[in-house]
Amino acid sequence: MSSVKYNTANVDGFGIFYREAGRKGAPKLLLLHGFPSAGHMFRDLIPLLADDFHIIAPDLPGFGQSDMPPRDKFTYTFDNIAGVIERFTEVIGFDRFAVYVFDYGAPTGFRLTKRHPERITAIISQNGNAYEEGLSDGWNPIRAYWQEPSQANRDALRAFLKPETTRWQYTHGVADPTTVSPDGMNLDNFYLARAGADDVQLDLFGDYKSNVALYPKFQDYFRTHKPPTLAVWGKNDPFFLPGGAEAFKRDNPAAIVRFFDTGHFALETHARAIAQTIREFLLRAIGANRAA
Repeated sequence: MSSVKYNTANVDGFGIFYREAGRKGAPKLLLLHGFPSAGHMFRDLIPLLADDFHIIAPDLPGFGQSDMPPRDKFTYTFDNIAGVIERFTEVIGFDRFAVYVFDYGAPTGFRLTKRHPERITAIISQNGNAYEEGLSDGWNPIRAYWQEPSQANRDALRAFLKPETTRWQYTHGVADPTTVSPDGMNLDNFYLARAGADDVQLDLFGDYKSNVALYPKFQDYFRTHKPPTLAVWGKNDPFFLPGGAEAFKRDNPAAIVRFFDTGHFALETHARAIAQTIREFLLRAIGANRAA
């Protein structure tokens, strides 16, 4: 089994922490995490795939152990986060890769795929949305802030940053919550409690509307380029509904959709099954790419 290494890349002065495993020269796989987590959410998945793939899992800017500059030094938008991660892939030499997107990793990764389709070998979306039918009513408080960015609406979103909300995100829709390790959620809450982290996250809640506005462009990319696509979805996710997974097939009929009886953080309960599905999918996609 390949060991995991931990490093920080200097991306034009921005420190991006990342996990790395697998043999250099093997097919490349970029893992992009979501809110409120970081690369540690892949701690179970990486060892299951590292024998076949060269894996990189960065912490997004402002998350985990990557730099979180003050808001007067860096504007926390998804465009800016995607720009840093794009440069990160160039700095570490990830020139052509498959991308796994989850939650916030989806608008980050889909910006990369749209800008550089020639770099993308395949897409794995684990509860990473690109269709309005995938958005549940759980987004209504955030939608209210998009429509009226008042201080009252902004403050109302602080409930999403509470430790009990993080735990709820991890355990909602899970058949047996005692199977969910406290490690990931406790580390997420540690990072959320840092000075200034609350306003960074509130800024990103507000900017998420830019992702919804880009959905038609993401969909055009899927329709035009038809990258090999796998949706592995926790079907009980309270934020991203199963319809968001099925919708990939509308623009890319060859997309594969697999549902698992779990919630938002599907890797917490189904890492082994998801890893097996990913391995089979990627090895087929890589073979098809080479044949083409």
